[in-house]
Amino acid sequence: MSETWTLSELVEEVATRIARLPAPKNGQVRAVPDERTVRYYQTIGLLDRPVATRGRTSLFGKRHLAQVVAIKRLQTMGRSLAEIQALWPTLDDDTLTRMSGVAFDARPRTARKDFWRREPVELPTPPSSRPAPIELRIELAPDVTLTVSLPDTGFDSADLGAIRAAAAPLLAELARRQRTANDREETP
Repeated sequence: MSETWTLSELVEEVATRIARLPAPKNGQVRAVPDERTVRYYQTIGLLDRPVATRGRTSLFGKRHLAQVVAIKRLQTMGRSLAEIQALWPTLDDDTLTRMSGVAFDARPRTARKDFWRREPVELPTPPSSRPAPIELRIELAPDVTLTVSLPDTGFDSADLGAIRAAAAPLLAELARRQRTANDREETP
């Protein structure tokens, strides 16, 4: 396995790499992210999932290092996190390496070699032979109906009652929000 770091070790490695970059001009952007910031980047989808876990400890690799350094470089250039999020899906591995200065192994790709020798994959059953779905329709408010479609796999009335009971908190919250929205619309 390639070089991996815990979150705190990743932050230290990022600090080492960022030390070579110019300091950010925007006073709101920290030059070096802390652990909380790196977790936030992961939460908003700017970091890939950890490469592994050891107990409750996540392990990060060079791609994560490249991602954090690239984020900080983009912020140094005045980009907001929202702009970075919009840009992120368009970056390929080579561009990420150039932006961060961190070389890493590209994501493993599924090998196409000898794909015809693999066991065939069973195709899904054609729709015509599938059982018709059961639809539960619940009117939350005038002109607001929640429809849940379930495959008919032998649900009896007890099953449907249990599903309705499980959905009750969601329905109550949706109804409450509908009333709140109506109240806001009526206030001058």
